[in-house]
Amino acid sequence: MLCNILRRSPRLTFRHFSTSQPRHEIKDIGSLSQRLIPKYQESCDGELLCLQWPAPPRNIFLVRKDCAPAVTDSLVEFVNHVSSTYPSIAVILESKTAAEVHSSLSFPVYSVSLDEKTTALHDKVDLTVTLGGMARFYMQRPSSRPVPMFRPFYHSAWRAFREVYMSGAGAGDRTPVLEDIPGAAPTKQETEMGPTGWSSVRGKSMGSTRGARILMRNRLKVGLFTADGTETTPIRTKTDQGQGVYVMNELLIHRGKEPHLAVVDVFVGGRFLTEAVADGIIISTPTGSTAYSLSSGGSIVHPLVPSILLTPICPRSLSFRPLVLPSSTPITLRLSEKNRGRELEVSLDGVNLGKGMAVGMEVRVWNEEMRHGKNEWQGGVPSVMRRSVGYEAHEGWVGGLNGLLKFNHPFGEP
Repeated sequence: MLCNILRRSPRLTFRHFSTSQPRHEIKDIGSLSQRLIPKYQESCDGELLCLQWPAPPRNIFLVRKDCAPAVTDSLVEFVNHVSSTYPSIAVILESKTAAEVHSSLSFPVYSVSLDEKTTALHDKVDLTVTLGGMARFYMQRPSSRPVPMFRPFYHSAWRAFREVYMSGAGAGDRTPVLEDIPGAAPTKQETEMGPTGWSSVRGKSMGSTRGARILMRNRLKVGLFTADGTETTPIRTKTDQGQGVYVMNELLIHRGKEPHLAVVDVFVGGRFLTEAVADGIIISTPTGSTAYSLSSGGSIVHPLVPSILLTPICPRSLSFRPLVLPSSTPITLRLSEKNRGRELEVSLDGVNLGKGMAVGMEVRVWNEEMRHGKNEWQGGVPSVMRRSVGYEAHEGWVGGLNGLLKFNHPFGEP
């Protein structure tokens, strides 16, 4: 009889209820809830702050370093852990990353083009998690309250992320849950993704004295101007004309493929400093002091020091040495008429602007203003500071520097 039924019903199919189809989906972030605005308690750790979420973070944005398969593997591992441990979290990836990894995930991810929808990201993202390449996300800032940034360290990534996620939870009871917060009714996102709130996480809360430690990293504002004073900074999605763009690490001007040294007039605080003849010039933040600036002979500056670094690259005159200036000091670099090359290349945080700096043009650099009231900050980039084993969060910078530069390692030891 079964054979006769099958012959009469060619469309009849059987479903195996013991298996489920993987959810290989890429969704648009427009369906996600609006971002949460955290506060930063000022009495935690000296000059460090303490992250205080008003509710558990729901939308995290992960960025990876390009052309690094090992980093991609770590990202997939981290995303799987987050999805299984914190089921109410939505994972947002750059479009290129989402297209590459979504087929290996059993849950949907959300995506957006970083170049085209920067505003959408700042409206939706609660927390950014960077495995390299994060600086470009902070070039534009539609909001005066940038998204907190977390850099996981692989040997303690799970525990460190839990500390960030639970920061601000009530002591002892891990409440309130999201549904109990006025104005935070469950959205379609929470309904589809399962339980929400700190109560869904096993274990005790971090408590008010064990929250994630935050360092406010200052940025620079950079503008490229023509000889007549018109701003022409060629950054996509730039909307605040005349206000420059933001740099977390460094501005770099260099001669590129031109065979001749660049000739640049340097002005500090509105006054002429020197005519620099060099391969190029780096202006960096303390955060960027351990990158290209350090390789060019610049100083190592702790990120708590409000300063700006001016470092020449291979100057012709040995008297032109690296400078450390107050963070409030405006700097102008003008390409001199004596310059023999056609133009200089300009890069911000490793991103080449694509448009060169011609004779008479200027790069103007000024400090980003950071303001704060009671537990509220505007400006800067809130960065989670990791704890070293047996030490507090502020010691993480010391440990990281030792690991980067191999301080106290015997000669010849890897």
